[in-house]
Amino acid sequence: MKLTFLGAAGEVTGSSYVLESNGVKIMVDCGLHQGSHYAERQNFEPFSVDPASITALFVTHAHLDHTGRIPALVKAGFRSTIYSTAPTKDFSELILLDSEHILEKEAEREHREPLYTTDDVMQARTQWESVRYHAPVTVEGFTAEFIDAGHILGSAIILMKAEGKTIAFSGDLGNSPEPIIRPTEMVDAADYCVVESTYGDRVHEHVDERREQLENMVEDTAKTGGTLMIPAFAMERTQELLYHLHQLFEEGRIPRVPVFIDSPLAIKLTAVYKKYESYFNAETQAIARSGDDILNFPGLRLTLTTEQSKEINGVPPPKVVMAGSGMSNGGRILHHESRYLPDPKSAILFVGYQAKGTLGREILDGAAEVRIFGETVPVRCKKVDIPGYSAHADQPRLIDWVGHMRPGLKTAFVVHGEPETSAILAQKIRDGLAVDAVVPKQGESFTT
Repeated sequence: MKLTFLGAAGEVTGSSYVLESNGVKIMVDCGLHQGSHYAERQNFEPFSVDPASITALFVTHAHLDHTGRIPALVKAGFRSTIYSTAPTKDFSELILLDSEHILEKEAEREHREPLYTTDDVMQARTQWESVRYHAPVTVEGFTAEFIDAGHILGSAIILMKAEGKTIAFSGDLGNSPEPIIRPTEMVDAADYCVVESTYGDRVHEHVDERREQLENMVEDTAKTGGTLMIPAFAMERTQELLYHLHQLFEEGRIPRVPVFIDSPLAIKLTAVYKKYESYFNAETQAIARSGDDILNFPGLRLTLTTEQSKEINGVPPPKVVMAGSGMSNGGRILHHESRYLPDPKSAILFVGYQAKGTLGREILDGAAEVRIFGETVPVRCKKVDIPGYSAHADQPRLIDWVGHMRPGLKTAFVVHGEPETSAILAQKIRDGLAVDAVVPKQGESFTT
């Protein structure tokens, strides 16, 4: 087999890989490049593999950096079947339609044709099939199996078998245990693996601490009379935060302050969660079946329209505002940051990875002022990062995942990380597991 890395090689976004055996090409993920302006321009470059030549596309999960170029692939001639879990299929449609509006504006700014249209999204859906965990799918000499990655609802590790060999594609591995979804499943045997390295150079705090840190942030902001801004990823982070806020309010651990979900996409995705309660972990399923709405509580306000969003300004603090995007590189969070970043009473809470080149990373790295909507905005509010809320596994969990395959593992390909981070994880795999580890370059191919 030949394995080619089309994306997420030397970067945290744009995951896409092609496996070729006996003239048959299979693609795993087809993600959007996010972050710096340079990375965004990569989305408009032609595919290095003819889309019409791809026999099937397998998708690990619904995040844009794994699905965002699928409509563009369809637009360019891909007409074969797309395979994923059922939640991934439904979430992806909502996320891709939402992304289309943002990309259209980007294309206008760049004076180029849009990356894709809503018609391309709907065409992709007609080609999309849902598969269950552990139900093998065979396509012209390849057999794929989806197992639970524990990253977001419906996320999967994909085991791809051909020519008597097995390659495990991690997708994104979860920061288990999570409060809603099931833990990451381990792969007991594989000849090769492609492993993400987003947090391959660090250790998260204990998962129990993240709820306590959230509690402290809400309490502190309530005492100062400020606004707590949370640039939240619409998928999984928003729902996990709602779950924990629900608990904290119910237990009387935080004051009853208004909480706004100022993201139409997050609101729509949260509604879809109820359709897939069977994918929840056992504890959360039991709570949901008892009639307790785990993602709702008194004081929660959902702002779907622009007018409703503007009305948040008229609500006096203290208050909590969760809005997209998660890296502050677009969306409604920018309006709140423009208003409240200069306020020493307020705070901004980061609960997910902030890629280089994004406004979120700039704020997190300590910028004294930033540019928003062409204006200079001073940053005087409190800044806090809770890595434990990341949906990504940290270094020990990544090493553990690779280690389960150690007896027969020939090579681990380390991807989906900043270059220094990927290099650190690769060295840890070599030193700690005595397994060959390679950090591939963009466009590089390997024969297995």
